[in-house]
Amino acid sequence: MLSLQSPTSPRWLAQVDAALDDVIIDHAHCEKKAAGVAMNLLFSYVDHVELARAMTEIVNEELEHFRLVLDILERRGIPFRKLAPSSYGARLHELIRKDEPARAVDRLLVAGLIEARSCERFSVLADHVADEELATFYRSLFESEARHHSTYVRLACGFMPEEAVRQRLHELAAAEAAILEQGDPFARMHS
Repeated sequence: MLSLQSPTSPRWLAQVDAALDDVIIDHAHCEKKAAGVAMNLLFSYVDHVELARAMTEIVNEELEHFRLVLDILERRGIPFRKLAPSSYGARLHELIRKDEPARAVDRLLVAGLIEARSCERFSVLADHVADEELATFYRSLFESEARHHSTYVRLACGFMPEEAVRQRLHELAAAEAAILEQGDPFARMHS
């Protein structure tokens, strides 16, 4: 369902245990970036009405998730601040082809893979953290992240035949798994 080719590693859970506050702060940044990606896609492909409508919904949901994470940070007395991002997103974006319509397909599939990984990570976090408020919150995000993933994949099929999209998704998912295997030395949602 999520098109991922690897599960989250125990290494990441050890990072979470050592720096949960940073993971929550990074989660807020991820929600904000996800809204920005959807907005950029809306501007880039405004002549695709189905995409424009879907991106409008995703932008609104991501901004609502951003607000909810900010609320959690505030309740816990954790200041929201800039963090150096993981290399995950930048490394995935390097794989995006330059010429259209392949560029549109790759942009949508990369966004979809990031949503899929977030979905998988929220499930892992919900089962891992002892904090019931956080566990409940992460479980509540699972459905929307999975829906975003499938929306991005479906919309990519509007730019190329489904078989070509599925093949490219498989290639990008393999690259995504390799990127995560290398990881980052600090705790982030996608380190």
